[in-house]
Amino acid sequence: MRRREFVTLVGGALAASSFMARAEQRATPVIGFLNGSSATAYRAYVEAFVRGLAETGYTVGENVAIEYRWAEGHYDRIPDMADDLVRRQVAVLAPNTPAARAAKRAAGNIPIVFFTGDDPVESGLVASMNRPGGNATGVTSLFGGMASKQIGLLRELVPVATLIGYLVNPHNPITERNVRDAVDAAQKIGEKIEIVHASSEEEVDAAFDTLRGMRVNALLVQPDAFLVNKRIVALAARDALPALYQTRELVAAGGLMSYGTSLADMYRQMGVYVGKVLKGANPADMPVLEPVKFETVINLKTAKALGLKISDNLLSLADEVIE
Repeated sequence: MRRREFVTLVGGALAASSFMARAEQRATPVIGFLNGSSATAYRAYVEAFVRGLAETGYTVGENVAIEYRWAEGHYDRIPDMADDLVRRQVAVLAPNTPAARAAKRAAGNIPIVFFTGDDPVESGLVASMNRPGGNATGVTSLFGGMASKQIGLLRELVPVATLIGYLVNPHNPITERNVRDAVDAAQKIGEKIEIVHASSEEEVDAAFDTLRGMRVNALLVQPDAFLVNKRIVALAARDALPALYQTRELVAAGGLMSYGTSLADMYRQMGVYVGKVLKGANPADMPVLEPVKFETVINLKTAKALGLKISDNLLSLADEVIE
Protein backbone atom coordinates (compact mmCIF):
# COMPACT_ATOMS: atom_id res chain seq x y z
CA MET A 1 0.00 0.00 0.00
CA ARG A 2 1.32 3.43 -0.90
CA ARG A 3 2.04 5.83 1.95
CA ARG A 4 -0.50 8.41 0.68
CA GLU A 5 -3.23 5.74 0.52
CA PHE A 6 -2.32 4.54 4.00
CA VAL A 7 -2.49 8.04 5.49
CA THR A 8 -5.83 8.65 3.77
CA LEU A 9 -7.21 5.37 5.09
CA VAL A 10 -6.06 6.02 8.65
CA GLY A 11 -7.28 9.60 8.54
CA GLY A 12 -10.68 8.46 7.31
CA ALA A 13 -10.90 5.83 10.03
CA LEU A 14 -10.02 8.36 12.72
CA ALA A 15 -12.57 10.81 11.38
CA ALA A 16 -15.24 8.12 11.31
CA SER A 17 -14.31 7.08 14.85
CA SER A 18 -14.51 10.69 16.04
CA PHE A 19 -17.88 11.13 14.33
CA MET A 20 -19.24 7.95 15.92
CA ALA A 21 -17.98 9.06 19.35
CA ARG A 22 -19.70 12.44 18.96
CA ALA A 23 -22.90 10.78 17.77
CA GLU A 24 -22.85 8.43 20.72
CA GLN A 25 -22.26 11.34 23.09
CA ARG A 26 -25.19 13.26 21.57
CA ALA A 27 -27.36 10.18 21.90
CA THR A 28 -26.84 9.98 25.66
CA PRO A 29 -30.06 11.33 27.24
CA VAL A 30 -29.69 14.16 29.75
CA ILE A 31 -32.03 14.58 32.72
CA GLY A 32 -32.66 18.10 33.99
CA PHE A 33 -32.82 17.77 37.79
CA LEU A 34 -34.32 21.00 39.15
CA ASN A 35 -34.52 21.44 42.92
CA GLY A 36 -35.15 24.22 45.40
CA SER A 37 -32.66 22.90 47.94
CA SER A 38 -28.90 22.20 47.77
CA ALA A 39 -26.75 19.27 46.68
CA THR A 40 -25.50 18.84 50.26
CA ALA A 41 -28.93 18.75 51.88
CA TYR A 42 -30.38 16.45 49.23
CA ARG A 43 -27.49 14.04 48.83
CA ALA A 44 -29.45 11.06 50.21
CA TYR A 45 -32.38 11.78 47.89
CA VAL A 46 -30.18 12.15 44.82
CA GLU A 47 -28.63 8.78 45.65
CA ALA A 48 -32.13 7.31 45.89
CA PHE A 49 -33.09 8.90 42.56
CA VAL A 50 -30.01 7.37 40.92
CA ARG A 51 -30.91 3.96 42.38
CA GLY A 52 -34.32 4.26 40.77
CA LEU A 53 -32.73 5.02 37.41
CA ALA A 54 -30.52 1.95 37.82
CA GLU A 55 -33.61 -0.22 38.33
CA THR A 56 -34.62 0.64 34.76
CA GLY A 57 -31.17 0.04 33.32
CA TYR A 58 -29.71 3.55 33.40
CA THR A 59 -26.30 4.24 34.93
CA VAL A 60 -25.17 7.84 35.32
CA GLY A 61 -21.98 8.42 33.37
CA GLU A 62 -22.56 5.43 31.13
CA ASN A 63 -25.87 5.68 29.31
CA VAL A 64 -27.48 8.71 30.97
CA ALA A 65 -26.35 12.10 32.29
CA ILE A 66 -27.87 14.50 34.81
CA GLU A 67 -27.73 18.29 34.70
CA TYR A 68 -28.36 19.55 38.26
CA ARG A 69 -29.81 22.96 39.08
CA TRP A 70 -29.96 23.84 42.79
CA ALA A 71 -31.78 27.00 43.89
CA GLU A 72 -30.37 26.69 47.45
CA GLY A 73 -33.50 28.22 48.93
CA HIS A 74 -33.65 31.10 46.43
CA TYR A 75 -36.90 30.02 44.82
CA ASP A 76 -37.02 33.17 42.70
CA ARG A 77 -34.13 31.72 40.66
CA ILE A 78 -36.06 28.63 39.66
CA PRO A 79 -37.86 29.97 36.53
CA ASP A 80 -34.54 30.99 34.95
CA MET A 81 -33.05 27.61 35.84
CA ALA A 82 -36.01 25.85 34.22
CA ASP A 83 -35.62 27.95 31.08
CA ASP A 84 -31.90 27.12 30.95
CA LEU A 85 -32.54 23.38 31.12
CA VAL A 86 -35.15 23.66 28.37
CA ARG A 87 -32.70 25.56 26.15
CA ARG A 88 -30.23 22.72 26.69
CA GLN A 89 -32.87 20.35 25.31
CA VAL A 90 -32.80 17.89 28.18
CA ALA A 91 -34.68 14.65 27.58
CA VAL A 92 -36.71 14.83 30.81
CA LEU A 93 -37.25 17.48 33.50
CA ALA A 94 -37.25 16.24 37.11
CA PRO A 95 -38.38 19.10 39.40
CA ASN A 96 -39.44 19.10 43.06
CA THR A 97 -42.28 20.99 44.77
CA PRO A 98 -41.13 24.62 44.44
CA ALA A 99 -39.88 23.97 40.90
CA ALA A 100 -42.69 21.84 39.45
CA ARG A 101 -44.94 24.67 38.27
CA ALA A 102 -42.02 26.58 36.72
CA ALA A 103 -40.96 23.41 34.91
CA LYS A 104 -44.50 22.93 33.64
CA ARG A 105 -44.61 26.47 32.25
CA ALA A 106 -41.21 26.20 30.57
CA ALA A 107 -41.17 22.62 29.33
CA GLY A 108 -43.04 22.81 26.05
CA ASN A 109 -43.08 19.19 24.84
CA ILE A 110 -40.31 17.99 27.15
CA PRO A 111 -41.61 15.24 29.48
CA ILE A 112 -41.76 16.06 33.20
CA VAL A 113 -41.48 13.66 36.13
CA PHE A 114 -42.05 15.68 39.29
CA PHE A 115 -41.89 15.21 43.02
CA THR A 116 -44.44 17.39 44.80
CA GLY A 117 -45.85 17.76 48.27
CA ASP A 118 -48.89 19.46 46.75
CA ASP A 119 -52.02 18.02 45.22
CA PRO A 120 -50.88 17.83 41.57
CA VAL A 121 -54.44 18.14 40.26
CA GLU A 122 -55.25 21.25 42.29
CA SER A 123 -51.93 22.83 41.34
CA GLY A 124 -52.55 22.21 37.63
CA LEU A 125 -49.66 19.81 37.04
CA VAL A 126 -51.93 17.01 35.81
CA ALA A 127 -55.54 16.54 34.74
CA SER A 128 -56.11 13.60 37.08
CA MET A 129 -54.12 11.26 39.30
CA ASN A 130 -54.83 8.12 37.27
CA ARG A 131 -54.70 9.66 33.80
CA PRO A 132 -52.43 12.69 34.03
CA GLY A 133 -52.73 13.71 30.38
CA GLY A 134 -50.26 16.15 28.88
CA ASN A 135 -46.53 15.72 29.35
CA ALA A 136 -46.24 15.44 33.16
CA THR A 137 -46.48 12.77 35.83
CA GLY A 138 -44.57 11.93 38.97
CA VAL A 139 -44.93 11.25 42.67
CA THR A 140 -46.72 13.20 45.38
CA SER A 141 -46.21 12.99 49.12
CA LEU A 142 -49.44 14.93 49.83
CA PHE A 143 -47.68 16.78 52.67
CA GLY A 144 -50.70 19.02 53.16
CA GLY A 145 -52.70 16.24 54.75
CA MET A 146 -50.22 15.39 57.50
CA ALA A 147 -50.49 18.43 59.76
CA SER A 148 -53.22 16.94 61.96
CA LYS A 149 -51.18 13.81 62.63
CA GLN A 150 -48.00 15.81 63.23
CA ILE A 151 -49.66 18.22 65.66
CA GLY A 152 -51.09 15.26 67.58
CA LEU A 153 -47.68 13.58 67.78
CA LEU A 154 -46.06 16.81 68.93
CA ARG A 155 -48.60 17.19 71.71
CA GLU A 156 -47.94 13.65 72.89
CA LEU A 157 -44.22 14.28 72.61
CA VAL A 158 -44.43 17.44 74.74
CA PRO A 159 -47.71 17.21 76.68
CA VAL A 160 -46.92 20.34 78.73
CA ALA A 161 -46.57 22.52 75.62
CA THR A 162 -48.94 25.48 75.58
CA LEU A 163 -47.59 27.19 72.47
CA ILE A 164 -46.30 25.51 69.29
CA GLY A 165 -44.15 27.29 66.73
CA TYR A 166 -44.56 26.40 63.05
CA LEU A 167 -41.55 27.19 60.86
CA VAL A 168 -42.52 27.61 57.19
CA ASN A 169 -41.04 28.86 53.93
CA PRO A 170 -43.34 31.60 52.62
CA HIS A 171 -42.15 31.05 49.04
CA ASN A 172 -43.25 27.43 48.86
CA PRO A 173 -46.48 27.06 46.86
CA ILE A 174 -47.91 24.64 49.44
CA THR A 175 -47.29 26.90 52.45
CA GLU A 176 -50.76 28.44 52.57
CA ARG A 177 -52.37 25.01 52.68
CA ASN A 178 -49.86 23.72 55.22
CA VAL A 179 -50.51 26.67 57.54
CA ARG A 180 -54.28 26.36 57.23
CA ASP A 181 -54.17 22.64 58.04
CA ALA A 182 -51.80 23.13 60.98
CA VAL A 183 -53.87 25.94 62.50
CA ASP A 184 -57.08 23.90 62.14
CA ALA A 185 -55.44 20.84 63.71
CA ALA A 186 -54.08 22.86 66.64
CA GLN A 187 -57.44 24.52 67.29
CA LYS A 188 -59.22 21.16 67.41
CA ILE A 189 -57.07 20.01 70.32
CA GLY A 190 -56.96 23.38 72.07
CA GLU A 191 -53.35 24.22 71.19
CA LYS A 192 -52.04 27.64 70.23
CA ILE A 193 -49.75 27.91 67.22
CA GLU A 194 -47.51 30.73 66.01
CA ILE A 195 -46.26 30.90 62.41
CA VAL A 196 -42.67 32.00 61.72
CA HIS A 197 -41.09 32.35 58.27
CA ALA A 198 -37.66 31.48 56.87
CA SER A 199 -36.38 31.19 53.30
CA SER A 200 -32.65 31.83 53.86
CA GLU A 201 -29.97 30.97 56.43
CA GLU A 202 -30.19 34.47 57.90
CA GLU A 203 -33.96 34.18 58.21
CA VAL A 204 -33.60 30.81 59.94
CA ASP A 205 -31.48 32.46 62.63
CA ALA A 206 -33.97 35.33 62.93
CA ALA A 207 -36.87 32.87 63.16
CA PHE A 208 -35.29 31.16 66.15
CA ASP A 209 -34.78 34.54 67.80
CA THR A 210 -38.51 35.13 67.31
CA LEU A 211 -39.38 31.70 68.68
CA ARG A 212 -37.33 32.36 71.81
CA GLY A 213 -39.08 35.69 72.29
CA MET A 214 -42.48 33.99 71.95
CA ARG A 215 -41.44 31.33 74.49
CA VAL A 216 -42.79 28.50 72.37
CA ASN A 217 -42.62 25.05 73.98
CA ALA A 218 -42.34 22.94 70.82
CA LEU A 219 -41.65 23.36 67.11
CA LEU A 220 -43.10 21.88 63.93
CA VAL A 221 -41.04 22.29 60.75
CA GLN A 222 -42.87 22.52 57.42
CA PRO A 223 -42.20 19.98 54.68
CA ASP A 224 -40.04 22.12 52.38
CA ALA A 225 -36.89 21.59 50.30
CA PHE A 226 -34.97 24.45 51.92
CA LEU A 227 -36.08 23.51 55.43
CA VAL A 228 -34.42 20.09 55.12
CA ASN A 229 -31.64 21.95 56.86
CA LYS A 230 -29.26 20.76 59.57
CA ARG A 231 -28.88 24.35 60.76
CA ILE A 232 -32.43 24.09 62.09
CA VAL A 233 -31.52 20.95 64.03
CA ALA A 234 -28.50 22.71 65.56
CA LEU A 235 -30.53 25.77 66.59
CA ALA A 236 -33.29 23.64 68.12
CA ALA A 237 -30.64 21.82 70.17
CA ARG A 238 -29.08 25.12 71.23
CA ASP A 239 -32.43 26.43 72.46
CA ALA A 240 -33.48 23.06 73.98
CA LEU A 241 -36.57 23.21 71.79
CA PRO A 242 -38.34 19.90 71.05
CA ALA A 243 -39.00 19.76 67.31
CA LEU A 244 -40.78 17.49 64.86
CA TYR A 245 -39.42 17.33 61.31
CA GLN A 246 -40.47 15.98 57.92
CA THR A 247 -37.62 13.52 57.30
CA ARG A 248 -35.68 10.82 59.15
CA GLU A 249 -32.42 12.29 57.83
CA LEU A 250 -32.82 15.31 60.14
CA VAL A 251 -33.49 13.00 63.09
CA ALA A 252 -30.40 10.98 62.21
CA ALA A 253 -28.52 14.31 62.28
CA GLY A 254 -29.66 14.94 65.88
CA GLY A 255 -33.27 16.06 65.53
CA LEU A 256 -35.80 14.76 68.03
CA MET A 257 -38.54 13.19 65.91
CA SER A 258 -39.95 12.98 62.39
CA TYR A 259 -43.17 11.84 60.85
CA GLY A 260 -43.93 11.72 57.16
CA THR A 261 -43.45 9.88 53.93
CA SER A 262 -40.09 8.32 53.17
CA LEU A 263 -38.57 10.94 50.87
CA ALA A 264 -35.76 8.60 49.90
CA ASP A 265 -38.27 5.98 48.74
CA MET A 266 -40.28 8.55 46.82
CA TYR A 267 -37.20 9.90 45.05
CA ARG A 268 -36.31 6.32 44.15
CA GLN A 269 -39.75 5.94 42.58
CA MET A 270 -39.22 9.23 40.77
CA GLY A 271 -36.00 7.81 39.32
CA VAL A 272 -37.84 4.69 38.17
CA TYR A 273 -40.46 6.84 36.42
CA VAL A 274 -37.79 8.94 34.70
CA GLY A 275 -36.16 5.74 33.45
CA LYS A 276 -39.46 4.51 32.05
CA VAL A 277 -40.04 7.81 30.25
CA LEU A 278 -36.54 7.61 28.76
CA LYS A 279 -37.46 4.17 27.45
CA GLY A 280 -40.51 5.62 25.69
CA ALA A 281 -43.34 5.53 28.22
CA ASN A 282 -45.88 8.34 27.86
CA PRO A 283 -46.31 10.48 31.02
CA ALA A 284 -49.95 11.03 30.06
CA ASP A 285 -50.66 7.36 30.75
CA MET A 286 -48.54 6.97 33.92
CA PRO A 287 -50.59 7.40 37.13
CA VAL A 288 -49.21 9.83 39.68
CA LEU A 289 -47.74 7.74 42.50
CA GLU A 290 -48.99 8.40 46.03
CA PRO A 291 -47.17 7.56 49.26
CA VAL A 292 -47.42 4.01 50.52
CA LYS A 293 -44.83 4.31 53.26
CA PHE A 294 -45.07 6.67 56.24
CA GLU A 295 -42.43 6.52 58.93
CA THR A 296 -42.02 7.74 62.47
CA VAL A 297 -38.45 8.12 63.71
CA ILE A 298 -37.38 9.06 67.24
CA ASN A 299 -33.91 9.98 68.51
CA LEU A 300 -33.69 8.85 72.14
CA LYS A 301 -30.30 10.48 72.66
CA THR A 302 -31.80 13.85 71.75
CA ALA A 303 -34.84 13.19 73.95
CA LYS A 304 -32.53 12.51 76.89
CA ALA A 305 -30.58 15.71 76.24
CA LEU A 306 -33.87 17.63 76.30
CA GLY A 307 -35.02 15.91 79.49
CA LEU A 308 -37.99 14.32 77.73
CA LYS A 309 -39.42 10.91 78.51
CA ILE A 310 -40.82 9.29 75.38
CA SER A 311 -44.13 7.55 76.09
CA ASP A 312 -44.50 3.84 75.51
CA ASN A 313 -47.22 4.64 72.97
CA LEU A 314 -44.86 6.79 70.88
CA LEU A 315 -42.15 4.15 71.08
CA SER A 316 -44.61 1.53 69.88
CA LEU A 317 -45.53 3.75 66.91
CA ALA A 318 -41.92 4.36 65.89
CA ASP A 319 -40.62 2.65 62.77
CA GLU A 320 -37.09 3.47 63.89
CA VAL A 321 -35.59 4.44 67.22
CA ILE A 322 -32.12 6.00 67.18
CA GLU A 323 -30.27 5.43 70.45
